[in-house]
Amino acid sequence: MTALRPYFVAPRPYGFAHRGGVAVAPENTLVAFKRAIDAGFHHLETDVHLTRDGELVTLHDPTLERTTDGVGMVRGLTLAEVRRLDAGYRFTSDGATFPFRGMGVRVPTLEEVLALDPEVRVNIEIKERDPAALRAVWGFIQHHRVYDRVLVASEHAPVVKAFRELSRGRVATSAGSREILRFWLATRLRLGPRRRPAFDALQVPARHGPLTVVDPAFVANAHRHGLQVHVWTINDEDEMRRLLALGVDAVMSDYPERLAAVLEDTPRVSA
Repeated sequence: MTALRPYFVAPRPYGFAHRGGVAVAPENTLVAFKRAIDAGFHHLETDVHLTRDGELVTLHDPTLERTTDGVGMVRGLTLAEVRRLDAGYRFTSDGATFPFRGMGVRVPTLEEVLALDPEVRVNIEIKERDPAALRAVWGFIQHHRVYDRVLVASEHAPVVKAFRELSRGRVATSAGSREILRFWLATRLRLGPRRRPAFDALQVPARHGPLTVVDPAFVANAHRHGLQVHVWTINDEDEMRRLLALGVDAVMSDYPERLAAVLEDTPRVSA
């Protein structure tokens, strides 16, 4: 079996704080990431976009309106201009109050997120199809020498495939949507794959519409080929327990403390 990449060397199962914890703090901000780390998380999930001057910032959307008091495209602003926005402006847990408005919450750079704790590992989803974005991520990884602290993901299979080629397999990656579909179909048809795929993890929903994605056969086939199964985005405690009982390697949640409590009661195995 292929040796486990350093990124995955941790007792399993483990948790990812999805965007730091979307439900409990302004997503993809240092406030959220610090809270997740304080809850015991060593794996954070985030998304990156490029600013006009080529800096990587952690935002899910290509536009600013949903999570900040800004408007327009992230690509249309420099880092300095993005920094002036209030990234806590839109957060509310009850639909009526906005406790982080005017509290100095800013859109962080990817560098700031990784600097929070040298032990933290970060799942980086490249949201853009523009080749400049994946080149920027690879350049960042090389410059900061964080090859073993990051996993690169993209919904778009051509993006993550191009990243693998650019990085020459130096960094862990997850499967793109088409790769996931092929693996799922192969599992259903009991076909393999015949050799280990190029990706290291299958980051998937438990279900996709009427289809069950994660079941014992899917998990077993992944493990047979040295792949990890990470399931998103699970916020119900019973569903967390069900998936963990199936043997998935990690669960992503918008509620880090809730997931941490479930993991506390779950037997773990060393990597």
